[in-house]
Amino acid sequence: MKLKSIISQIKIQKNLELFFVLLLILISIAITQIYNASREVSKKEYINLINNLYFQKTINSIFENFESRFLNINHKVSKSQTLSSIFKSYKIPNKEIKLILNSFSKKDKIKNLKVNEMIKINIDKYENKVLKIILPVSRSKKIELTRNFEKNSFIRKEIVTNLKKRLVFKEGKITQSLYRTAINEGIQANIIVEFARIYGFQIDFQRDIRRNDTFQIIYETFEDENNKIFKTGNIIYADLNLSNQSNAFYYFSEKNNQGHYDINGKSVKKALMKTPINGARLSSKFGMRKHPIDGYNKMHRGTDFAAPKGTPIMASGDGVVLKAAWCGGGGNCIKIKHNSSYSTVYAHLSKFANGVRKGKRVKQGQTIGYVGSTGKSTGPHLHYEVIHNGKRINSQTLKLPSGKILKGKIRKNFEVKRIKIDVLKSEIISSLN
Repeated sequence: MKLKSIISQIKIQKNLELFFVLLLILISIAITQIYNASREVSKKEYINLINNLYFQKTINSIFENFESRFLNINHKVSKSQTLSSIFKSYKIPNKEIKLILNSFSKKDKIKNLKVNEMIKINIDKYENKVLKIILPVSRSKKIELTRNFEKNSFIRKEIVTNLKKRLVFKEGKITQSLYRTAINEGIQANIIVEFARIYGFQIDFQRDIRRNDTFQIIYETFEDENNKIFKTGNIIYADLNLSNQSNAFYYFSEKNNQGHYDINGKSVKKALMKTPINGARLSSKFGMRKHPIDGYNKMHRGTDFAAPKGTPIMASGDGVVLKAAWCGGGGNCIKIKHNSSYSTVYAHLSKFANGVRKGKRVKQGQTIGYVGSTGKSTGPHLHYEVIHNGKRINSQTLKLPSGKILKGKIRKNFEVKRIKIDVLKSEIISSLN
């Protein structure tokens, strides 16, 4: 009886233990469900809060208060923009604009803003006032205006870039073209154009230059404090060696005798350049030919030079622009009168150079336009005409008068300068070897 009682008690105890375990499991499940449900509600409430319009406005307002009240602007000048119009675009009051403009000096020439020039402006957004402006007025000088709050005025300061002049010597062997070889030697594009201009009076770049011809050049560069080339200067010495024959020119400037001269003191300048374009291919000669568009034989009264679109075209001589407009089959064309006897025509241009218009005086070698294919044309090229006493003549066989020769004291001064340049060239070459 006692044994049964003990067994019965053990069973009851085990059942109780099982009951409590089950109860604990049920309680755990219930708590988990309640927690997850409350979590889901909280999540939904959180999402609703975030999406609430007024909540968002409140947050935005808070962050706006943390934003700087000062606006730093790097403004790139667009065509026809003035300082006044630039400030108005940033909602600067007229009174403030007037104060700024009056703070510049007359010599600053603030009316002549260059396109793509970067102007730095610091603005107080709350007060709509300019705190500082840095305006480039030349390649080496900037004007800085800084607000003086006590006097409600601006303090003007000139920032000048101190440039160091350096002479650069380059030489090369022509493999493809003069232009390509010069580029590969690291010569600046404007120096190459000037080099071509020097020799454009006597050399046809298409027919006269051969593979393995060589050149030497000494030119000026102006560098900033970081040794970065800021601008280039004059070509001091140039030599284009064609078929082992030297064609050296020296830069000389005294009174009205500024330019390049050969070893005998003869100016490189002639009445007209032989070829008014660099790196072009003679694609059609002067004379009778089958017209590429009309299809019949007719007189070709000029010389065609094939070149990539955009290649600069130079004025072959000093003169006055008679026409810079559309010429029908000639497309965009320019006509220049050089003297009472000679005039030249440049046709099929893609566009005219800035400032080139009727009545404008141009210098020999000056860029007047760019190669195109406007009008009656099958591809990019320059149609070039030389007119002598009203008659079109072959520019390639034209006998051009020689340039002037230095004489007397000026000639002696040139010889001194020439010898100095030759010595300098020898020293540079020796240091490289």
